[in-house]
Amino acid sequence: MKFNKTIIAGIALTIVMFASLNVQAGNPARKIGRGITNVGLGALEIPMKIYDVNEEEGGVAAITYGTFLGLGYCIARECVGVTELVTFLIPLPGCRDFPREEGWGYGPIMYPEWVVDQEHDIWNIVYQDLPVE
Repeated sequence: MKFNKTIIAGIALTIVMFASLNVQAGNPARKIGRGITNVGLGALEIPMKIYDVNEEEGGVAAITYGTFLGLGYCIARECVGVTELVTFLIPLPGCRDFPREEGWGYGPIMYPEWVVDQEHDIWNIVYQDLPVE
């Protein structure tokens, strides 16, 4: 019975903690959201890097170099996502909320911060309010 009260108290404390956070540039709620996104969508790095290399260097380079580059970024994105999930309550060194700041923070470990950024939103799905360039 004591164990159930401990679990309920822990859940209540977690809910209160997340309810009190505002979602801005550097806080644990944004960090855990970024971690979940990186783990869940990290494999999108492969087709995005193939597309990038195809635009810059052509089709043959995209098939070979772009695939391996995408695999490397996929592994990195997944590892960063797991790290952000595990350490979402802890500010990390060098992870500043804004790029020119110094010290510890809840900012992104990897740039771009999210898997799909404005340059890779091909069908204007994620960033609907922004004009396509």
